[in-house]
Parts: sequence; structure tokens; C-alpha cells
Amino acid sequence: MEQDRVKSMEELLKAAQQAAETIQKQMTESQSKLDAIEVEGRAGGGLVTVRASAKGRIIGVNIDDSLLKPEEKGILEDLIAAAFNDARTKADEVAGQEMAKMQQGMALPPGFKLPGM
Repeated sequence: MEQDRVKSMEELLKAAQQAAETIQKQMTESQSKLDAIEVEGRAGGGLVTVRASAKGRIIGVNIDDSLLKPEEKGILEDLIAAAFNDARTKADEVAGQEMAKMQQGMALPPGFKLPGM
């Protein structure tokens, strides 16, 4: 009887380990997917744009030629910061949506949140 209980515990631990490995694999795949999704932050009516991955990596910056004047330096700096922030907000939104999709596919108990989600 004791051996049956030990065997049951071993099977339960093995199943838990397999589930953890599956979740880790899905998390890694999701993180890779997030780095491939692009969002674009805009400021100044599109005079400054910032492209970023949904993971938050900045891919590129585009500045309209009309802003490349020494007297517009302060405005340009503000617009770049605003475009970065807009891109970051969009990246966070997309990342949240993607992670929620992944979590739904895992059949976790209601209210259970994986770290970083």
C-alpha cells in the first residue's frame, strides 16, 4: 500500500514536471513571437515615428525632414520621447494580448497567473 502511494506521488511529480516543461516551451515560443511582432509609435502627427517589437526592442526611428532645424531641437527631442513612449505602450498592449492567448491555451485554473503575465 505504501509502495502504491509512493508510485502515485512519483507519477504525479513526473506529470507536473512534464507540464512545467510544456509551459516553459510555450513561454519561450511566445517570447520569440513577441520579438517578431512590430508596433509603431507616433508623435507630432506622424512627424516622428518609432518602430518597436512587442517585446520592447526598438527597431527604428524616422524623423520628418521638417524637424531637422537647430531651432526645433527641443521640440524634436520631446517628439522622440513621446513616440518612444507610444511605441512602448503599444508593445505592452500587444504583449499582454499574446500572453493572454497563450495562457488560455494552457487550461490553468481560474485566477492563476504565470510569472511575468
